[in-house]
Amino acid sequence: MKEVNFYKIKDLKPKEVINGSTIKTVANEHTMFTYFEFGPNPMMPKHKHPHEQISLVLQGSVKMTVGEQVKTLKVMEGVVIPPNIEHEAIALESDTKVLDVWYPLRKDYL
Repeated sequence: MKEVNFYKIKDLKPKEVINGSTIKTVANEHTMFTYFEFGPNPMMPKHKHPHEQISLVLQGSVKMTVGEQVKTLKVMEGVVIPPNIEHEAIALESDTKVLDVWYPLRKDYL
């Protein structure tokens, strides 16, 4: 049997990814999620990556632009982003937090 790991988000080590925003990562062999906390500059600029991404707003709200579509996501609302689609996120409230699920693993976030 593989090792089982229990965790608490508050105990995970944050990693700064951009503009003071941080992630805390939980990963297994094939699956992972990141707990994303927007920093003082609340923008994740336009980018794309080869990973599938599913995002869920846990706190605050986010203006998401995915391809040509723009939508404001509030608590318990999310988006499914296919690989290689340009997207950006702008937090509309301080202390905005988002849960992102990734496939395959984002090794740059481990």
